[in-house]
Amino acid sequence: MSKDSAKVSHSAAHSNKPDSAGNRKKKRKKFWKHTEKKPAARDAKKPCLPPKDAEGFSANWKALLESLKSKADVKSRQTEPQQKQENSQQPLTAHKKTWKDIKKTCRIPEDCKHSPEKTEDSPVDLQNGTSPGERKAKKRKAEKLNGKNDRFGHKKKTVEVEQKQPTEEDIWFDDVDPDDIEAAVGAEAADIVRKRTGVKMADAQSVERVLMKEHAFEGLTRAVAMDCEMVGVGQDGQDSILARVSIVNQFGKCIYDKYVRPTEHVTDYRTAVSGIRPENIMTGEDVRKVQKDVAEILNGRILVGHAIHNDLKILLLDHPKKKIRDTQKYKPFKSIVKSGRPSLKLLCSKILNVRVQEGEHSSVQDAQATMRLYTMEKKEWERSIKASKSKETCVKKS
Repeated sequence: MSKDSAKVSHSAAHSNKPDSAGNRKKKRKKFWKHTEKKPAARDAKKPCLPPKDAEGFSANWKALLESLKSKADVKSRQTEPQQKQENSQQPLTAHKKTWKDIKKTCRIPEDCKHSPEKTEDSPVDLQNGTSPGERKAKKRKAEKLNGKNDRFGHKKKTVEVEQKQPTEEDIWFDDVDPDDIEAAVGAEAADIVRKRTGVKMADAQSVERVLMKEHAFEGLTRAVAMDCEMVGVGQDGQDSILARVSIVNQFGKCIYDKYVRPTEHVTDYRTAVSGIRPENIMTGEDVRKVQKDVAEILNGRILVGHAIHNDLKILLLDHPKKKIRDTQKYKPFKSIVKSGRPSLKLLCSKILNVRVQEGEHSSVQDAQATMRLYTMEKKEWERSIKASKSKETCVKKS
């Protein structure tokens, strides 16, 4: 092998070796030399500084005005063709404003609301703020809601049915109370039954004639009838106190009638039933004086009443049981009306054929009614009491 070949092989072997750290640094330096950073290009225009002289100020102001005028001219030239196109596309009716637009834009002053002036050009109701079309639409909706119009908007025909009055042929039934017929059918049917049976309609004068004897003795008698009216006190008027006391003699003549001044705050006057009003009892008598007067009248006499124990309780008085005649507890009356605890109104309608306690009650009239019931059955009533006494004495002796 020659020397030249040995050099070549040595150089090839040397080239195949990996680059050392020193060679890498040299390469980097060479790269950065060729790629040096160029200085940043400065703006050609210098910053605009404010003028110092007066001439500079005036020159700048003129330049500013000219620039603004040029900009305005350019904008007007651009908008003119657009407006022409829009006007050509819009129909002729576009200039007419609808009522909704007018209503949104226009505000009606308060002075016009109170004194509207109608003109031909503006058919708008300034007071209500509605057009005729809207008012008609509202009217149609209201009629549909009320059922005046059918589904097609046509007005329904209202057929008025005349109520036929009952005749005697229609009322074929018998043995029925005219008062029950009046409540169920009507007053005209009840009048027909009363004419057929011969029962007259009871008015105020006829009631007074039945319950009170004319030209009779007006003083105290052996038997007296009493009735009391009460008002409510306490919570919700549940408790009762005395408000009025009325006493009549055996002939129905009123011998005592007094309003009583309340001792507590009245919470319920019960006017619909008692007939008592605030002005009646505010100037009434003292309770103690009324109790004393009533006790003197009842002393040694027969006391007649309906559920009389309630009246004695409210008066804080007592009376001998043998001298009490209670129309609610009399057995013959119970059997006639077929009730265990008949009301005074029921007894008067069935036995006396008189209507009482229609609306506000009157303690005088109630006392007269109980006395009239007693006098009708007085003989039998007193006879039955004597018979019961004789039986008791016989039992005691035996």
